[in-house]
Amino acid sequence: MSTSVIIPAAGSGVRLGEDRPKAFVDLGGATILARTVSSVLAADGLDLDRIVVVVPGELIDAVRSDLAGIDSATIVVTAGGDERTDSVRAGLNHVAGDFVLVHDAARPFTPAAVFHRVVEALRAGFPAVVPGLPVVDTLKRVDDDTVIETVDRAVLRAVQTPQGFHADALAKAYLAADGGVATDDAGLAERAGFGVHVVAGDPDAFKITTPWDLRLARAIAKGWD
Repeated sequence: MSTSVIIPAAGSGVRLGEDRPKAFVDLGGATILARTVSSVLAADGLDLDRIVVVVPGELIDAVRSDLAGIDSATIVVTAGGDERTDSVRAGLNHVAGDFVLVHDAARPFTPAAVFHRVVEALRAGFPAVVPGLPVVDTLKRVDDDTVIETVDRAVLRAVQTPQGFHADALAKAYLAADGGVATDDAGLAERAGFGVHVVAGDPDAFKITTPWDLRLARAIAKGWD
């Protein structure tokens, strides 16, 4: 059973505070996007059909140049939209195979084992799969800076990517969304009535969102290189 991976990378990443879109920020001599694509290719055993990288239309040529050093004929670069869901929807026009993984461009250190766990669960028959980590901090529900209640963290998970789907399930979820948006693709699958299975995530699969995350990522990249 073959797998396609969509990497939406059309966002601006304003919280990072850099002078360019987040996916194209330097991370130890390579862009965040290039490192993320490389991490997907390093996950052997996925029966990978293609990687669809979705970027701002005006950056397509620059991205192709950026990824030219990655020796793979499986990479397709296409234009995205204003919202993340718009970009994934655009990426769906280029996928092939039985499974589709949607993976954040800003998670460059996701271990191969996370990809494998997601795909193994899809092969076991689950239509939608997400990796997640137990929540370690105490969580409070607040209203106007006043604590309303303490939330039971035992039933919560911090969800990561890649999020995996049977290709027909993800297509149906996006069709049912009818242009609607969500913070992740599993949210659309939930709305469409698909059960979402959780597998173990990994702390190394953290998402680069803030300047602190970028400092951590650069330190890791330096150590890995």
